[in-house]
Amino acid sequence: MARVRTRTRAQSRTQTQARIRIQAETRTRTRTRIIDRIPGRTRDRGRLPVLELAPETHRPRAWRRALGLAAVVLVGAWLGLLIVGNVRAQVGPMDTTMTLRPSLTGGTKINVSPLGALYLDTHSGPVRLDVNVDQLDPIRAQALVDHPERLSGLQDEVAHDVEHGTLDLAVRSCVAVVTGATALGLAVYRRPRRALAAGGLALALLASSGATAFATWNPESVLEPRYSGLLSSAPALVGNARSIVTEFDVYQKELARLVTNVTKLYDVTSTLPAYSPDPGTLRVLHVSDIHLNPASWKIIASLVEQYKVNVIVDSGDTMDHGSAAENGFLDPVADLGVPYVWVRGNHDSRTTQHYLSRMRNVHVLDDGRAETIAGLRFAGIGDPQFTPDRSSVPGGDASEELAGDRLATALREQRAAGTPVDVAIVHEPSAARMTDGEVPLVLSGHLHREQTVLLPHGTRLRVEGSTGGSGLRAVEGKYPDPIEASILYVDRDSHRLQAWDEIKLGGLGETTAEVSRHLPEDNQPGATRSPSQSPSPSGSTTSAPSPSAP
Repeated sequence: MARVRTRTRAQSRTQTQARIRIQAETRTRTRTRIIDRIPGRTRDRGRLPVLELAPETHRPRAWRRALGLAAVVLVGAWLGLLIVGNVRAQVGPMDTTMTLRPSLTGGTKINVSPLGALYLDTHSGPVRLDVNVDQLDPIRAQALVDHPERLSGLQDEVAHDVEHGTLDLAVRSCVAVVTGATALGLAVYRRPRRALAAGGLALALLASSGATAFATWNPESVLEPRYSGLLSSAPALVGNARSIVTEFDVYQKELARLVTNVTKLYDVTSTLPAYSPDPGTLRVLHVSDIHLNPASWKIIASLVEQYKVNVIVDSGDTMDHGSAAENGFLDPVADLGVPYVWVRGNHDSRTTQHYLSRMRNVHVLDDGRAETIAGLRFAGIGDPQFTPDRSSVPGGDASEELAGDRLATALREQRAAGTPVDVAIVHEPSAARMTDGEVPLVLSGHLHREQTVLLPHGTRLRVEGSTGGSGLRAVEGKYPDPIEASILYVDRDSHRLQAWDEIKLGGLGETTAEVSRHLPEDNQPGATRSPSQSPSPSGSTTSAPSPSAP
């Protein structure tokens, strides 16, 4: 009996140990399954490294969530602006549509379809204001014609219309970006809290963009627009250059002028006055480096007509080899209808110079000789080098500097005689630098790219690009050189440079056209100018151009 009881107790202990072992194995298997379900978990010899791997597991997921949310905010805000983020506004006699668009540079774009577009550097930031001129209201436009006295109040009307339109656009844009980001967040995450977070971040992004635009607001940008479109529309759309006094309310008045110019362009069949040049401004067309491109003469003739040019200045390299056989290429100069002032370039020969000197309306300047033409006094010197093969002659730089010294001496003699020179002309910029301090403005070419340099002693150097698109060499590079020219606005009384327009046309096979307006610093709003200051403007500068051998 005692033996039976002992065996029973042993069996009970064995069963108990078996149950304990089964329970332990069950717990182990359960923990193993839980670990296996966690991404990136591995077992290390039976140990459970939960505390060591948890930070590495959650950090990438947090970054991914943040990047995903940012993408949802940006895409949703952009879609909201694209779909509903625009307002229709009346600006003076025009009906416009105002829209905010994502941008890396900011600014304002005014689309005047089909004539082209104006670009204004009004602000910096990740958003750009697009203003599309949809149509001209004939009734309101005719009212301006019938009652010219209303033009005096147009600036206040336009400023009020723009302010009201931009305020409506700001409100609608806020609603658009919040709605777009929230809707996209709800579609992606399917959680209201995440969707609301996306909408809040979109609103914060738009608010910060608006704050950046307000902090960088530049009302004077309307004075220096960049135009892209039909070249024939550029003079009327960009408008006249004029002196700006310190009390002038730049933004409102120039904005009203822009509206008036657009009105003239759209209502060409009405009795609205056509574009007329400012009678107090002389217009100088600067061309250079035509290099036997016959298309240049038609472009020059078109610019003369559109801008009411008073005089043309050609700073050389009109020819390519300077041979007598090329002289017939110059015959269209006689039909341009305005004085043509010319200096010899390193691709122009003495034969070329002699042929031009016998043509009517042509004024060939050399050896520092000065002439008064169209109300301005010019002096120039031809290039001392003749290198039609584009060779580099030893001592060439020294000869250019010597020519510049000779011109500077002639300029000093003219000033001593009481006939100071207003504009000096050379071909090489290295020769032009020698005239620093002796003349307000010196024009050159040779480099085949436009540059504006304010020299140390106050002389402004304007280097013109190739008005012939580098001529026959247009096909040598990967992309054709643009056709470049400039309109210089000079005050008729003081002979000061008021502004200049840089004109750039697409090269061979291209049809683009850009016109950008630039003002010297002393002609900017609020600028003061002492009586002793040189008549040379002191605007934005670049580094001095380095000579080359095109």
